[in-house]
Amino acid sequence: MHELSVINNILKVVLKHAEDHKVKKVVAVHLQVGELSDLEDQWMQQYFDYLAKDGIAEAACLVIERVPVVMKCSDCGMSHAINIKEDKSSMCPECGSTNNTIVSGREYFIKNLEAI
Repeated sequence: MHELSVINNILKVVLKHAEDHKVKKVVAVHLQVGELSDLEDQWMQQYFDYLAKDGIAEAACLVIERVPVVMKCSDCGMSHAINIKEDKSSMCPECGSTNNTIVSGREYFIKNLEAI
């Protein structure tokens, strides 16, 4: 359910940007969402549709690109992507350490807008 507050914040940014650039209609919003985020594509679109109703972003499509999880080894400094669906280990491929921190994979942000 937290998708509602996230989408509400995203819509505020979209509308502010649209107003600043005198946009007549927002057609699509391109988002980057981290693989570790528990935001679900279907709910994000449904909440966007609900919140954008009767405005310039009504019927806009959310184009969601998933950002992979990237870990950084605290021992050797190497950054490496992991596939969380297949690889449950966060072992560094360079030195074998499991002393890693997450660099990306939890974020969400607006990449760009399509508008007329």
